[in-house]
Amino acid sequence: MKDLVTALQAYSDRTKEVVEQGVSETALILDTEASSRVKVDTGMTKNSIQSDIGGLEASVSVGAYWAVFLEFGTGIYATGPGGSRAKKLPWTYKGDDGKWYTTYGMVAQPFWYPSIDVARKFFSNYFS
Repeated sequence: MKDLVTALQAYSDRTKEVVEQGVSETALILDTEASSRVKVDTGMTKNSIQSDIGGLEASVSVGAYWAVFLEFGTGIYATGPGGSRAKKLPWTYKGDDGKWYTTYGMVAQPFWYPSIDVARKFFSNYFS
């Protein structure tokens, strides 16, 4: 009976190690994919992508508040939940330089959800 308990404990320990490795690798893949897919101007968005990996849990986040606008676009080009409220209407705003500018918005530059798709596929394959 003692041999069975020892074998089950070893199996349990190994299972936990395998799961931790899968969680860790999935988080690293998501971080790497998002970092490589995000459009770089100043690098601030890319540098705001952070991973926190520990045991059976991991998180990957994008700290730049404007990342949502990169992901889904703005104005008439908005593709996120609810789509565009601007439809075909441009808007005008006064810039910091005192000049007036007209814009239709920015086309989406998705990086987060495509990265999640890659990480999800890895996770599913790893644990199947």
